[in-house]
Amino acid sequence: MKNSLKAWLYLLPALLFLGVFLIYPLVDVLIYSFEEGYNSTSGTYFGVGFYNYSYVLHDPFFLKALRNTVLLVLITVPLSTGLALLISLGLSSIKALRKFFQTVYFLPYVTNTLAVGLVFMILFKKTPYSDGLMNLLLRLFGMGPVDFIDGPYWAKMFVLCFYTVWVVMPFKILILTSALASVKDDYYKAARIDATPRFRVFTRITLPMISPMLFYLIITGFIGAFKAYSDAVALFGVNLNAAEMNTIVGYVYDMLYGDSGGYPSYAAAAALILFVIVLTVTTINLTVSRKHVFYD
Repeated sequence: MKNSLKAWLYLLPALLFLGVFLIYPLVDVLIYSFEEGYNSTSGTYFGVGFYNYSYVLHDPFFLKALRNTVLLVLITVPLSTGLALLISLGLSSIKALRKFFQTVYFLPYVTNTLAVGLVFMILFKKTPYSDGLMNLLLRLFGMGPVDFIDGPYWAKMFVLCFYTVWVVMPFKILILTSALASVKDDYYKAARIDATPRFRVFTRITLPMISPMLFYLIITGFIGAFKAYSDAVALFGVNLNAAEMNTIVGYVYDMLYGDSGGYPSYAAAAALILFVIVLTVTTINLTVSRKHVFYD
């Protein structure tokens, strides 16, 4: 009993921190989401119900933000994870300048998001003085010019996905490179003795051994992509609704502080919808991981 009390005393600071900064805000947002017509100035509301959720789910701006977010998740998470795995395999197979290449691939992760966004605008934005570097490359193939920043929706989504993959891939490369280095060489020696083909070695040894890290990156990638906002702002500015490139987090921010702000109840409902989506996707990923992840 004494040891148990001592353990709870050690945990008390962390529990207080979680309660104040995690549990209480979550409960507060849940309450806000059901208060209809909430006035942030007077702190009054005229009813309790599901109207806020109904409004958000029928709001064209939210539906566009949901579409953009889902597309971003479905495109960038598999693509960035696959490219990171290929690059990590390449880095693990070379010895010369390995640390140099690891540093180069990790640089985007430590670079400011808005600075990277400015560089991407220079690469893709069509101005009166220049069509951008990307359009110069397209011209070599007899294509373009395309306004990737202010032009058609597909072009803007391409830039956003490209930018997101560029930003998140260095961290995944770092994790997967470490995971590959932790695989015991005895497995590969046994495979070489049996003259096992490389592809079979990859699917039967490498993938199962790094599967915990791989699923960790997939789960965190889904969560991070659903919370995307700064990437879109860095490319298209703060008025994402006008650019038709808003995300769910951007919609929540707009409802609180944007030009259409002052509606914390709508923002809370949208935040809870995002929470349910992320929780559902994470649960599905964890369920799948129990069947396909190999824990040594």
